Amino acid sequence: MRLLMAIFIPPLVFFTIWRPFQGILCAILWLTIIGWPVAAIWAVYALSQYRNDEIRDEFIQDRNFIRRSRRY
Repeated sequence: MRLLMAIFIPPLVFFTIWRPFQGILCAILWLTIIGWPVAAIWAVYALSQYRNDEIRDEFIQDRNFIRRSRRY
C-alpha cells in the first residue's frame, strides 16, 4: 500500500513514516511536473530505508531477548 502511495502521492509517505520536514520538501518538489519522478524515487528509497530500520530494530530486540533468556 505504501509503495503505491510512494509512486502516486510521494509526500504522503514521508508523513506516514514520521518525517514531516522531508514530506514538505517532497511536496514542493512533487508540485512541479519535472520533479514528480524524482519525488517518487525519493519516496520509494526512503520507504525502503524505513523498512530496513524496522527489520534491524526487530532483529536486535529478538537477539537481546534471547540473550536475556539464556542467562536464567
